[in-house]
Amino acid sequence: MTQEIVPVDVAHALVAAALTASDTSIENAGLVADALVGAELVGQVGHGLRRVAAYAAQARAGKVDGHAVPKLIRTRPSAVHVDAGTGFAYPAFDLAGRELRDMARMQGIAAAGIVRSHHAGVTGLVVEALADAGLIALMLANAPASISPWGGRTPLYGTNPIAFACPVEGTFPIVIDLSLSKVARGKIMAAEQKGEPIPEGWALDRDGRPTTDASAAMAGTMVPVGDAKGTALALMVELLAAGLTGANYAYEQTSFFDAEGGPPGSGQTIIAIDPQAFGGVRALSRFAEMAEAIMQVDGARVPGARRHEMRARLRRDGIAVDSVLLNEIKQIAAL
Repeated sequence: MTQEIVPVDVAHALVAAALTASDTSIENAGLVADALVGAELVGQVGHGLRRVAAYAAQARAGKVDGHAVPKLIRTRPSAVHVDAGTGFAYPAFDLAGRELRDMARMQGIAAAGIVRSHHAGVTGLVVEALADAGLIALMLANAPASISPWGGRTPLYGTNPIAFACPVEGTFPIVIDLSLSKVARGKIMAAEQKGEPIPEGWALDRDGRPTTDASAAMAGTMVPVGDAKGTALALMVELLAAGLTGANYAYEQTSFFDAEGGPPGSGQTIIAIDPQAFGGVRALSRFAEMAEAIMQVDGARVPGARRHEMRARLRRDGIAVDSVLLNEIKQIAAL
């Protein structure tokens, strides 16, 4: 499959154009483009440009409201409720992040619950932005059902990412971003789009059998990370991202991958902590001590280092995009 190298600013403009051509406001299209290009820059291509066609189709169909303006209500001195208005999640994240920065610095700790939301994308980008502002951040997001409770075959939980970031004195933040399936479902979507098989152990077909067929995997269930422990964590995320906030549980949501049905109504919870409220001025240097200890282990890498290096390289050299995908996005932008 041939690829083309696309400068970052060109990729961003193209994504935004495809979305504005698909009944999305200029402001929202820009924030979605930030997220999708940001995903490419950290190597999470399943959450990157390959999402454009589905996002655009959903906006045209009204499954996601491309013109939605998120609304925020402060329910306590350190808590906010954000209604994404069945729009894209990223404008809601932007609004919540700005509020959390101020609240956490004032209160020491602050939280935002987001409802009537959509695909959360690379949650590590959200927490990393808060860490860049000097805060510790934790995010939990639920997604349409694709993981069964341990021992069952009926999907009830989503792949439900958990992301964490903290600032480190003198260098880039530590960033931990993981899906509770063995791989993000977006990787299987990307394999299906390319007509490629997936490794065994990623997913099960609808009859609960291991499969390497990406289409069968999309119709089946994901294998959880850590087996029963992974399903327990997925349940925890369901309760904190949806049960707590009032969003839809995974099994109540429609797919992020097509334009069928109504809005998915997913939920997210973001927690921000000012480290100086707990560890004082020493907190950041203590984080740095741990990062240094990791780097002293032969072969080890501090979580966040790879994304930091990759982002710098791709901003300089451009993003490699499959030619077929690039043409598809161009066609959408020209509608």
